[in-house]
Amino acid sequence: MEFSSEANQRIARISAHLYPPNLQNSCLRQAKCRAKGGAAGFKVAILGAAGGIGQPLAMLMKINPLVSVLHLYDVVNTPGVTADISHMDTGAVVRGFLGQPQLENALTGMDLVIIPAGVPRKPGMTRDDLFNINAGIVRTLCEGIAKCCPNAIVNLISNPVNSTVPIAAEVFKKAGTYDPKKLLGVTMLDVVRANTFVAEVLGLDPRDVDVPVVGGHAGVTILPLLSQVKPPCSFTQEEAEYLTNRIQNGGTEVVEAKAGAGSATLSMAYAAVEFADACLRGLRGDAGVVECAFVASQVTELPFFASKVRLGRQGAEEIFQLGPLNEYERIGLEKAKKELAGSIQKGISFSKK
Repeated sequence: MEFSSEANQRIARISAHLYPPNLQNSCLRQAKCRAKGGAAGFKVAILGAAGGIGQPLAMLMKINPLVSVLHLYDVVNTPGVTADISHMDTGAVVRGFLGQPQLENALTGMDLVIIPAGVPRKPGMTRDDLFNINAGIVRTLCEGIAKCCPNAIVNLISNPVNSTVPIAAEVFKKAGTYDPKKLLGVTMLDVVRANTFVAEVLGLDPRDVDVPVVGGHAGVTILPLLSQVKPPCSFTQEEAEYLTNRIQNGGTEVVEAKAGAGSATLSMAYAAVEFADACLRGLRGDAGVVECAFVASQVTELPFFASKVRLGRQGAEEIFQLGPLNEYERIGLEKAKKELAGSIQKGISFSKK
């Protein structure tokens, strides 16, 4: 059978792609080819993309139609994750970066950087136990962001968020690139859990429920404002205590259920994607994009606090006040602020060592 010259050219191109003379040339050829076919959208980097949160997060971001280029960075296993996810037939171009020498290339030109990097919480381990390891990781990554994409919006997931966000802020201040509107601690998992648990009590679809969760992202610093639930409803004292405690201890519930095999990775990835999508819609200029996040704030006397924020092209463009609280929530707020103050100071002190 004879083929036309056009068909022969196509076969030659396919053969060259499938059977490259060496791996390096193949990677270069593939990157150049794929870069021309990318969808319109934003450039997103995931730092810690090969981890328990990073892998499902990367998969879900590959599906997001607002993402045109997806950079996956980690210190191990990135090539395999990148190859796997790059085979998905969605518009985003996927590129992988392995190890510290490739961090700058991973970050250059990014619009949004999502950071799930760090060690996970294990049974018996508090969020405070994670501090020494994850604090150093966050500092290194944020130094790279300050150098390579200082105008990017940063979604920080690495725990303990109550301390790592202040660390990131200090790194950016030192570099002269700090924009408080663009540094967002991701507390979306607390909101996702609150919506789910409240919906169970009310017998509703969780997608129809909206629970503001303020304060921070650990234990008693997580304060669901059940008096402001949408659709409006009332709870007994017993229900309020049950829901608040379960929302505050949702992470521990997962750690114990996995019996040493991990922490909340899948639900965290889902929540992170929900929040990242909100940030991208804000970047696009959509109106009325409001989510809860842990940000530099004047809502309380603390320098950082989680509350509802309006997301736009500059990040958190408006930070909303807490609104009216009932007595149970006012007591919870004071507990949250006391715990938060120590966590924030711990992050700032680490940065100044």
